[in-house]
Amino acid sequence: MHTTTLGDFELTIVSDGTYVSDGGAFFGVVPRTMWSKRVTVDEQNRMAVGLNSLLVRTGKNNILIETGIGNKMPERLVQIYTQPAKLLNNLQAAGVAPEDIDIVINTHLHFDHCGWNTVRKGDKFVATFPKAKYYVQEKEWDHACLQLERDAISYMSRNYDPLLESGQMVLLSGDLELLPGISVKLFPGHTANMQAVIVESNGGGDAKKTACYISDLIPTSAHLDLTWVMAFDLFPLQTIESRKRYYAEAIPERWLTVFTHDDPTPWGYVEKGEKGKLGLAKLT
Repeated sequence: MHTTTLGDFELTIVSDGTYVSDGGAFFGVVPRTMWSKRVTVDEQNRMAVGLNSLLVRTGKNNILIETGIGNKMPERLVQIYTQPAKLLNNLQAAGVAPEDIDIVINTHLHFDHCGWNTVRKGDKFVATFPKAKYYVQEKEWDHACLQLERDAISYMSRNYDPLLESGQMVLLSGDLELLPGISVKLFPGHTANMQAVIVESNGGGDAKKTACYISDLIPTSAHLDLTWVMAFDLFPLQTIESRKRYYAEAIPERWLTVFTHDDPTPWGYVEKGEKGKLGLAKLT
């Protein structure tokens, strides 16, 4: 389990395990001869994909960013992707029970990012984290409700609609500070209204320290290159522009970047080297 301090905050990577996905889909138009130098695939061209949630302990609140795949996928999707369902066990190992979570933030509503939002209870779906407020962008939920042919498979209403009905999910409109040190900022591309979560703390000193859960804008450390975007991205040109905007802040200010889908390397510092080549300084 990966843990670090950020000023007065404690950050812990809490995994829901790894699932499998097609390597070509994860790298879009990038030729396999190039991306296969960075990741390994099996005989079916599938790569292991991490499911990293971020637990932020501020001293006052326990905040969980993203909730993995969960344990209630349809069987046909379990056969395709697998369903590791390890998040609650790993939270327990970190000393946190579901009742201890105060805030859950979903960057967007794809099934591999909000699966543990709810659990099945009899014939209903209820909040996994009963005392928590959940946050997502309103326009992301609007899009999920459309169930368009292009990406309907990515959205499962059981992961979020019960929370709206119970009043536990709050729909946001644009960039916002949710509480001191925790804010969301839109970075469109993967979806039109995907939000990243920015965590800031100065730990009583003058120097502010920042981490960013960047979600599927940069899904793994193999996706640092501006044009290495996923086939899943609805707006790939916007992904590139959003990455430029992110790097313009994150690199000079040395933000700790948290990768949703990179199991061995869940976070690090993006750096620009010779001739502008992007690389990663891993957090030790």
